[in-house]
Amino acid sequence: MKLEWVAIAAGIALVVAAWRLIRACLLYRGRRVIQCPENLRPAGVRVDARHAGLTAMGVAADLRLSTCSRWPERAGCGQECLSQIAAAPKDCLVDHILTAWYAGKSCASCGRPFGKIDWSAQKPALVSADKISVEWSQVPAEDLAQTLETALPVCFSCHLAGILVREHPDLVTDRSRPLSS
Repeated sequence: MKLEWVAIAAGIALVVAAWRLIRACLLYRGRRVIQCPENLRPAGVRVDARHAGLTAMGVAADLRLSTCSRWPERAGCGQECLSQIAAAPKDCLVDHILTAWYAGKSCASCGRPFGKIDWSAQKPALVSADKISVEWSQVPAEDLAQTLETALPVCFSCHLAGILVREHPDLVTDRSRPLSS
């Protein structure tokens, strides 16, 4: 009987540990934009989510960067920017910033409003100041704020159509122009 209680307690402890590990890994993964404490400019970073998950057994996960746009030149920094991530982990996440930016907007090409965005599937894109649509993965995180000021939102379908027109104009028929007689 006593052995059963020990097994149950061990099972509960294992479930709690696994839940904390997974929760921390999910919370701290992804590209982020922070303000570098050294030069007060935006920097693109990634947290070592695996390390955060493995150390999340205590009260708080131990955070450390896995990448930073200021590396390798500033690789020896004290990583004081981690306090920004610890204080608001989702607010500095690129996907979170972009979701807020797309809210209430419509595609600059077809006019279709953006609904809930699934960042794992058909991701919307943007039309940059030079009128070329680009994917968000092509925009460095440290340039995100500046890009959002000048870019226009474009849906996944219009982005793909733009790529097709740009890369394979010989395969495209422009039906918006009147046919010549």
